[in-house]
Amino acid sequence: MEKKLSKKTLTKSFHNWYYGNLTCFSQEHMQTFGYLCSMLPVVEELYDKKEDQARSMKTYTAFFNTEPQLGTVIVGMTAGLEEARANGTEDVDDETINGLRAGLMGPIAGIGDSLVVGTVIPILLGIALGMSTGGSPLGAIMYIIVWNLFAYFGMKFLYFKGYELGGKAVDFLVGPQGEALRESVTMLGGIVIGAVSATWISVTTSFTMTAAGAKKPFLDLQKTLDGVYPGLLTAVFVVGCWYLLSKKKMSPIKVMLLLVVVAFIGVFVGFFNPGLSY
Repeated sequence: MEKKLSKKTLTKSFHNWYYGNLTCFSQEHMQTFGYLCSMLPVVEELYDKKEDQARSMKTYTAFFNTEPQLGTVIVGMTAGLEEARANGTEDVDDETINGLRAGLMGPIAGIGDSLVVGTVIPILLGIALGMSTGGSPLGAIMYIIVWNLFAYFGMKFLYFKGYELGGKAVDFLVGPQGEALRESVTMLGGIVIGAVSATWISVTTSFTMTAAGAKKPFLDLQKTLDGVYPGLLTAVFVVGCWYLLSKKKMSPIKVMLLLVVVAFIGVFVGFFNPGLSY
């Protein structure tokens, strides 16, 4: 009789991964134990004998680490492979399963970090910041609710799609369709981040030049810049930070320290106004 994982077991496996993907996290094992927890319900349903369960679980003791949200698809795929192995499929063994896990965890981590951490989260935070104007708590509440709903249902969709598609899920993630999706989300993230920068970052100068004996300055640099290119200094600082982070590969901490130094020197020589404006 063909063995088939129940939806209840698959859901329990997903929940184990969703809530416990960082279980007993360490530099030595990373997400290995979280993976073991997620596969335990699958193995218990597929195998009746304890020795068969132990043999199967040993497959998932190998090192594992990836981006946990998008990496859910790998867990779903291996649940499907484990089901195939329990049914005696000849071309599915320990090497097949571990080869798939090891081969996908790196690319999935790179894709997930750029899409989830580098794009989706900044977009949600940008919207939340706009809703928090004047100290409103709505932005924080919105972010908490939307992020958790997005993470839960997105990860659940990926888990069951991974289980359903098996190896075909790899083609979607790293193929032309996946590439087009990543480019679209990245472009949207760039637009949102640009809008957030223009809205929340304001760099102005207090530099003026006054002729001897005159009451008013003949040059107000900020007004001159606003007449030519409003927000020019803000754009220069944002592009400069992007250049240092992206092209020069400087760490965010070094860039922030550099900005502190620039601000200190700018205030000291009178280029920036040391006062705060609200």
